[in-house]
Amino acid sequence: MTAYHFQQGSLPLLISMPHAGTSIPADVAAQMLPVALEKADTDWHLPSLYNTAAELGASTIAAEYSRYVIDLNRSCDNANLYPGQDTTGLCPVDTFAKQPLYAPGNLPEEAEVQRRIATYWQPYHQQLQQELDRLLSLHGSVVLWDAHSIASEVPRFFEGKLPDLNFGTADQKSCDVGMQTAVANALQNSAHASAYTHIFNGRFKGGYITRNYGQPSRNIHAIQLEMSQCVYMNEAAPYEYRPDLAAQVQPLLKQLLQACLDWNKVQGSAA
Repeated sequence: MTAYHFQQGSLPLLISMPHAGTSIPADVAAQMLPVALEKADTDWHLPSLYNTAAELGASTIAAEYSRYVIDLNRSCDNANLYPGQDTTGLCPVDTFAKQPLYAPGNLPEEAEVQRRIATYWQPYHQQLQQELDRLLSLHGSVVLWDAHSIASEVPRFFEGKLPDLNFGTADQKSCDVGMQTAVANALQNSAHASAYTHIFNGRFKGGYITRNYGQPSRNIHAIQLEMSQCVYMNEAAPYEYRPDLAAQVQPLLKQLLQACLDWNKVQGSAA
């Protein structure tokens, strides 16, 4: 089984979904507690939510394996993205609710962590980098949209209820300020946006992928969207997709992606 699912597009837009995977290899699952197999912290159903990507002409890459196996949105050296704040690591040992994923004595040792990096982490990032390079060479400027979702209430990480749409640009370091402005303008001008709350660079400023690959000086512009799952699905197990809810936010997603493409077209022609 491949570590990711990749679809090549024609326009300078790559949508990454590093936490959409649900597979857990049998040898890893054998070391885990039953709670791990519920995979509660998955970014559920994102490929379905972003099903307009192909229509737009975007490339997409989505993880096959669960973030409980390895977190593709963490640095392979396991550096904390939010120093001083509680976060989960490269090979998580507990859930967002702080439930242990492994019985005592079964935690992945360094050799196992390195095996998972080589087997799951590196292939995803190699493909991601390869596609960004290809699109950059074709278009002169490229947008990386890192797609995520999370339960609207996770007391471990934030107080109260999260805004519906949480945009991260590493405090305007991962993309040109003009692209963030274009997204903000699209939100302001969209008839679909009034139903949703949003924030830029709030609790989620962008993970490893946004921060590492977003290089505005090279005309690679990265933005992360962390969407509250109540917007498009049932947040309680078994975490069903809600087509009726998704249909309401999908036109807005398409407008936001198009706003990035329109801005990037001008940027690319000037590159």
